[in-house]
Amino acid sequence: MPDHKDRAIIVTGAAGAIGFATAEILAGQGARLMLVDIVGDRLEACAARLRATGATVEAFRADCSKEDDVKGYVDATVASFGRIDGFFNNAGVEGLIAPLHEYPVEEYDRIMSVNLRGVFLGLRYVLIQMVAQRRGAIVNTASIGSERGLAGGGPYNAAKHGVVGLTRTAGSDCGPLGIRVNCVEPGVIETPLLNEVLEQMFAGGIEEGLKVLGRVATLDRCGKPWEVGHVVSFLLSDDAAFVNGAAWPVDGGALSTIRH
Repeated sequence: MPDHKDRAIIVTGAAGAIGFATAEILAGQGARLMLVDIVGDRLEACAARLRATGATVEAFRADCSKEDDVKGYVDATVASFGRIDGFFNNAGVEGLIAPLHEYPVEEYDRIMSVNLRGVFLGLRYVLIQMVAQRRGAIVNTASIGSERGLAGGGPYNAAKHGVVGLTRTAGSDCGPLGIRVNCVEPGVIETPLLNEVLEQMFAGGIEEGLKVLGRVATLDRCGKPWEVGHVVSFLLSDDAAFVNGAAWPVDGGALSTIRH
């Protein structure tokens, strides 16, 4: 089990399924956490659940697509913990499912602002602190859609391709400074966001949608949020000390083959 005892780690999108599952894992491994999300009531509930286990947890409500909000959660983390050892740059939205020739421009802008601009802003301001420390580890959330086309999900797909590019560039920029930057590429993971997509794709038939999408993976099932969280924990830990600029699929083998 990775050791994060007393490390200060930021988790964005912390009130979501993958964010909170990862925060639970990190808290159990001794991390001090700054939880960040735009949904304030859910965020406070998640923070309270972790504090009840004895974890050291702060919460900061922020829109991760807004520069001042990002600077705010970075400054709050340093004020609370004195440093930033790890960063799970995870906040994101799924968005509308529609072909590109019908896609609303305003929806494209919304998805890109959170899923790509938000990742850039998080990197931009967390790295300032980590460069000063000459130490740190970052994990961005990409997607198996970073590696393949995704019919109906053009803006999401484009943004997640961009996350891999930012990851590789940041790792190249900052590896020599003692900072590692990697990303995870979740496959089909059972989350409320996925359920919203399945309601669009399968006319409300979520269970049927999970069965169909589960066949994408060679393991013949959808993944669980905690299965992503354990990979994130590893990449943030010293156990991954020679891993930098990498994109790690957590997809049950979906990218490894072409299913029949």
